[in-house]
Amino acid sequence: MHKPVLQNAATDRTGTTPGVVPLSIAPETPGPIYVGSDVYRRAAFGNNHPLNIVRHSAVLDLVEMLGWLSEKTYQASERATVEQLREFHDRDYIDALQYAESEGQVAPEVRERYNIGTLENPVFEGLFERASMTVGGSILAAKLACAGHIVFHPSGGTHHGRPDRASGFCYFNDPVYAINTFLEQGRQKVFYVDLDAHHGDGVEAAFESEPRVMTVSVHEEERWPYSGAAGKSGQARNLPVPKGVNDSELNYLMEEAILPLAEDFSVDAVVICCGADCLAGDPLSGMMLSNVALWQAVDQLIALGQPTVILGGGGYNPWTVTRYWAGLWGRISGQEIPESLPDKAVEFMRSMECDLIDEEDVDEAWLTTMADSPYPGPIRNAVKSVASLVAPGNRSRMKGRKHDLA
Repeated sequence: MHKPVLQNAATDRTGTTPGVVPLSIAPETPGPIYVGSDVYRRAAFGNNHPLNIVRHSAVLDLVEMLGWLSEKTYQASERATVEQLREFHDRDYIDALQYAESEGQVAPEVRERYNIGTLENPVFEGLFERASMTVGGSILAAKLACAGHIVFHPSGGTHHGRPDRASGFCYFNDPVYAINTFLEQGRQKVFYVDLDAHHGDGVEAAFESEPRVMTVSVHEEERWPYSGAAGKSGQARNLPVPKGVNDSELNYLMEEAILPLAEDFSVDAVVICCGADCLAGDPLSGMMLSNVALWQAVDQLIALGQPTVILGGGGYNPWTVTRYWAGLWGRISGQEIPESLPDKAVEFMRSMECDLIDEEDVDEAWLTTMADSPYPGPIRNAVKSVASLVAPGNRSRMKGRKHDLA
């Protein structure tokens, strides 16, 4: 099996060399790995931006408070090199990002051409380092997955990035690199599942004619970027859902469309984008899923038994994002999800702020618990219809396989 060794003499806070698989987590005894970086503790995006909230640092802090992370399970990533970035992104766009970071601003023609320096994709200190670290983390995650580990990289999931421009708060497209790394490692059927509230347009466009990759996106209909119409298009399978989509409907899509697609495609690697904006309470979507339903969906994809990389994505409610991703790592790493958070964690959750959510709308359960109450409901015809449009024709092998909501 491939054992990734990246050249970097620096050490991270766990005492390991970034990019090197420690002996304690060698492929002979693979366990789940959390890929992260202290880069994400730095301020980013600037004021008046939906991502100017704690997310990645909060998840890391919470799992550490719960004792769910150790030297064996944490792996620091390193930045993707310019050469690696050029494998997907255009050279002039990469150069423009580097120049924008160094100058702290962009000229009007650069803003127009590359969609950077806008309210959507602002220029901020450390922009290039942060964006390239996200790509480096996804490359490392796929290599570790090929060595037998289930890998969680919550700072990944920048699924809107295009080769020649930024889009939707995404400067580079790290899921593309995770998928390409799987292909470089010899995987022949990579299955990409996007559970973010927004259509994974950048990833779909990157692989629309690549027979070794299938992209599946569950997203809210009539929501930016207003793409991803229901049905099949090349290698893409899109499942736009109506507002208020509930846990029962997500489970239906998993059972009737996504899992059958995985079996029919004979997948041998999986990449999952776990955007948290599909959760009830997110200010930038109308979806109503619970984190327990999303944990179960990821569990079902892991159960396919193939190398798996689990990325983050969107999410603009710091409380629901933190609980979802921290709990997801708990599920991946075999932890018992507590009924109530310990006092230190509750104090930590109460310290969070978000300009997009009024104080009176902050649910007490967001501050004191990890798991949401399930949100079951009727399965609407619109959901059944999109499932039927993408489901493979031969469903006989799937007959009788059902999963109850956790």
